[in-house]
Amino acid sequence: MTVRFEISDGLATITLARPQAHNALDVATKVAFRSAVESAAQKDVRAVLITAEGKNFCVGQDLGEHVAALEADPSTAMDTVGTHYNPLIRAIASLEAPVVVAIPGACVGAGLGIALAGDIRVAGTSTSFATAFTGIGLASDSGLSYALVEALGSSRATGLMLLGDKVTADQALDWGLVHRVVGDDEIQQTALTIARTLAAGPTQAFLQVKSLVGASAAGLFDALDREAKAQTALGSTADHKAAVDAFLAKRKPVFTGR
Repeated sequence: MTVRFEISDGLATITLARPQAHNALDVATKVAFRSAVESAAQKDVRAVLITAEGKNFCVGQDLGEHVAALEADPSTAMDTVGTHYNPLIRAIASLEAPVVVAIPGACVGAGLGIALAGDIRVAGTSTSFATAFTGIGLASDSGLSYALVEALGSSRATGLMLLGDKVTADQALDWGLVHRVVGDDEIQQTALTIARTLAAGPTQAFLQVKSLVGASAAGLFDALDREAKAQTALGSTADHKAAVDAFLAKRKPVFTGR
C-alpha cells in the first residue's frame, strides 16, 4: 500500500507511504492518491490533511518507471501527465473542504505541484522546494506554471522553473509559499492540529472562503492542459532522454538543444 486513507472526526488524512523511494510517484501511487482524494470528496469530511511517511514529502515522478516508459515508447512516455497528474491536481484543487499539507524534507517536481494544490502548507526547518524539470529537459506539470506565478509572481516563478534553484523553508515562508515553518519534529503535529481545528470549524464559511479565493481556479485547469502538451513534446527530445540517463547514472547531463 503506497497511499493510506482514513477518516476520523470529520478529518480525512491521506498519507503518501512509499518512504523507501522518498515517496516518488509511480503509477500505482498516483492512482491510489487520486482515489483517496476522490473518496474524500465523496465523504462527509470537513477538512483534509495530506502528509507523508519518511524524511521526504515527495521527490516527484519515479524516474526508474519513467525510463522504462521511455524505452518502451518515447511517444507515449509522457501520457502520465494527462492520465494521472492532471486529474490528481484537479481533484485536490476541487475539494470543497480545506486542505492542509504537511511537508517534511524534499518537495520536488510533481510533489511541489501537489503541495501547492492544497490550501495551507506546514514545512519544517529542513524542508526544501524545487521544480527540477529543466534539469531533465522538461518544462513543468502538476500545475506549477500556474501555481508558482500565482504565489510568487512572474519573475521568481520563471527563475525557479528555468534554473531549478532549491528554495529553503525560510525562503518559502518569506515568499509566501508556506503558511508556517516549525521544527522538523513538529511538522506532523502542527499540521494535524490545524487540520483538526478546520474540521471542527464553520464548514460553510470555509467553503465560501475557498470559493472566493479559488475563483481563478480555471486558470490552473487551463495550465494543466498546456503543460500536458508541452511535456508530451519534450518527452521525445534527445535532451530529455540524455538527462534522465545522466541523472540515474549520477553524472552531469550534457544538453545539445535537440
